[in-house]
Amino acid sequence: MSPASHVVITGSNRGIGLALAQHYASSGHTVTGICRSASPALHQVADRVIAGIDLTRPEDLTRVASNLVDHPVDLLLNVAGVMHWEALGKVDAQVIRQQLEINAIAPLLLTTALLDRLTPGAKVVFLTSRLGSLTDNTSGSGYGYRMSKAALNMAAKTLAIDLAPREIAVGILHPGSVKTSLNQLGGEIEVSEAVAGLTQRIDALTLESSGRFQHQNGAALAW
Repeated sequence: MSPASHVVITGSNRGIGLALAQHYASSGHTVTGICRSASPALHQVADRVIAGIDLTRPEDLTRVASNLVDHPVDLLLNVAGVMHWEALGKVDAQVIRQQLEINAIAPLLLTTALLDRLTPGAKVVFLTSRLGSLTDNTSGSGYGYRMSKAALNMAAKTLAIDLAPREIAVGILHPGSVKTSLNQLGGEIEVSEAVAGLTQRIDALTLESSGRFQHQNGAALAW
């Protein structure tokens, strides 16, 4: 991306989303942050903040698209998500639906809402999780979260195929087990380490590597 590129980030008020906003702002890019509730830290770095957004609401998706009507997007980072960790016997259908809506359906719908804002050669990145890998699942539990990330992986892989004729590359990236308020499993690495790896993978993303499921450290992950 050129230094003047426009980066749009969901879930940008805290955690990985905020750290990505700080990274791209410090690199000279224009940053738009999308979030439910803005934070002072986000306002310090973002050129534009679109707050009060619930990405599961069609009218809010329309509001985001309207706010960006005159602002072509070079990099869309779908970061926003939610995690609940249910054991067998405590599975709640509504909790599963919520995770599917927020983690899988909303990022797909936001991307499609912004299709005519994406520039030729743009990149769309989805933060997913290896917990959505069928092959890698050896520990069980976490039904809703695992299901939502597996669904997100399929949506992103399909988008990689459909967006290739527009010369738009799609990244499907696992940030690692990161110490954030979202991670109910605790986390093993700091946000700064995750963002360093993620931004390297994003920089390296091309049409040739579009649609691959990768760890932020560059390792290929099994579906």
